[in-house]
Amino acid sequence: MLRRMFALLLTAVLLTGCAGTPPDGEEDAAQAGGLEASLPAEPDPDLEPELPPEPEPPQPPEPTVATLAVCGDAMSHMPLTNDAWDEEQGIYDYGRIMAAAGPLVEAADYAVVNLETTLAGGPPYSGYPNFNSPDDMARALRDLGFDLCLTANNHSLDKGYSGLSRTLDVLDEVGLAHVGTSRTQEEADSNMVLADVGGISVVFLGYTYGTNGIPVNKNHPYSINLFNTDYLTTLSTLDTEKIEADLAAAQAMDPDLIAVMIHWGVEYQTKENQYQDQIADFLFSHGADIVLGGHAHVLQPMELRTIDDGDGGTHQGFVCYSLGNFISSQNYDLTDTTAVLTLELTRDNVTGVTEVTDYSYAPMFMLDREEGASPRFELLDAYAALEAGVENPTATLDEQLRQAIDDCHTILGPEHDLYAGEDG
Repeated sequence: MLRRMFALLLTAVLLTGCAGTPPDGEEDAAQAGGLEASLPAEPDPDLEPELPPEPEPPQPPEPTVATLAVCGDAMSHMPLTNDAWDEEQGIYDYGRIMAAAGPLVEAADYAVVNLETTLAGGPPYSGYPNFNSPDDMARALRDLGFDLCLTANNHSLDKGYSGLSRTLDVLDEVGLAHVGTSRTQEEADSNMVLADVGGISVVFLGYTYGTNGIPVNKNHPYSINLFNTDYLTTLSTLDTEKIEADLAAAQAMDPDLIAVMIHWGVEYQTKENQYQDQIADFLFSHGADIVLGGHAHVLQPMELRTIDDGDGGTHQGFVCYSLGNFISSQNYDLTDTTAVLTLELTRDNVTGVTEVTDYSYAPMFMLDREEGASPRFELLDAYAALEAGVENPTATLDEQLRQAIDDCHTILGPEHDLYAGEDG
């Protein structure tokens, strides 16, 4: 019995050994195969390793480019006021008179004009020498596409402080910004407009040489920005202290550009005088980048200037001495010839430098069909009128349009004519 049990036990041990232990050599081979399978494959020396693509370098930001449209003196002598009246609509329709300038004004990112009249209320209305025009004139300027008016000029006090004050009330009501005159000391202390011109920030300031001998109201000494200390007499002493302080305040607003709109010079002269040059130099040397002049009622030159930054660098500035009359009933000695000016403003978004990089103008002509005609006055795009004609032209209109273009070329330079070469 014992021997049989031992035999069974031995058989069980042998069977267990056969199931759990491989023959000699097989275990080493199995272990070697498993190790070999777990090792990475040897690299092929003939193949170059693939590298991840290098990231593209960041592209510099594109410059910001904007346009500023500028027009001359918007005046309403009584012949023009009377012609603007539209009995059917019951309004003074200045929009009809100015319509040809609309596409150029609307195309710009921002547009400015010199409002050389008061909006003192009426009727009655009046023209030279004490201007007072219908409120409809302000609405028409806004509807045409203007954003800002210079209100400091020699006619600002034609209807006294009350007329000056009401003019600003009307402009506020219709949504036109304004610089140059103030209703309160608080307004005068910050009499500048910071505007967004197509993504470029521009501060606008406004001044006049005088007030046609009308003293500023003693109770409202702040009401008008005068650049002469002797505005009632010789008109020849620049108020350097005031202008320096104003330009410093404008710079403190950290704009891209500073533009000064200024009423200056000698009427009916097609060349700026020495005093205008001195004033422009002073403005540029104290922070102005753009100087936009008026008052002469005729065209005067314009040019790009190289301005010293004060730290060894330079940038381009721009001065226009006069664009003449935008609208008026004057029709002699170039007073009926004007232009819509467009400035190209560019900010380098790498360096932060902003400057006037180009400019162009479109010659315009104020047609006067003479007394008795209806409508009598119409501002014309000179090239468009030559090409397409106008209703009820005068016998000499084509000759006058060609002369207007020639005069623009003579005074402003032909190379900046927007349509240069298109006049057949």
